[in-house]
Amino acid sequence: MTDIEPRSTGALYLDDVVKRLADAKKQGDGALGQVPYDNWATRLDPGSNSLTTLILHISGNQLSRWTDFLTSDGEKPDRDRDAEFEDAELTKDQLVARWERGWATLFDALRGLREEDLTRTVFIRSEPHTVVGAVNRQLAHYSLHVGQMLFLAKHLAGAGWRSQSIPRGGSRG
Repeated sequence: MTDIEPRSTGALYLDDVVKRLADAKKQGDGALGQVPYDNWATRLDPGSNSLTTLILHISGNQLSRWTDFLTSDGEKPDRDRDAEFEDAELTKDQLVARWERGWATLFDALRGLREEDLTRTVFIRSEPHTVVGAVNRQLAHYSLHVGQMLFLAKHLAGAGWRSQSIPRGGSRG
């Protein structure tokens, strides 16, 4: 077993957050890739989210939270959060472009953070958070919604579903 190169806690944290979010995006991409576009707007019941809804909500949140992350409130005045839950008539290309733009905005902001930024205060809906707290809040939020995407996509893909993690029985030697 080799030792991990000594690094500061802040650097380790930032690298790990980027990795965990990249893993979440990869799982979301894998889920979307298994469901025909015609089924992206499918809801299991009227109060549940569709894949389209989740794309709109996650990307809307990312664009709002991570644009000017350190210098402006994370809830931008031009964001219409309620509209994110009404499946807009967008093409697959438009939805995928929005999904990619949201993730790119997130990763650009995270890669721009320095260790000394971690204890700074940022605001979300006028509520103060440390940068670490705001990052963790979004990590949990996106992971929750990507989990919803996986659940829904597995249902919609049916027997052809390919697991986005260790499949059942895959832990056995």
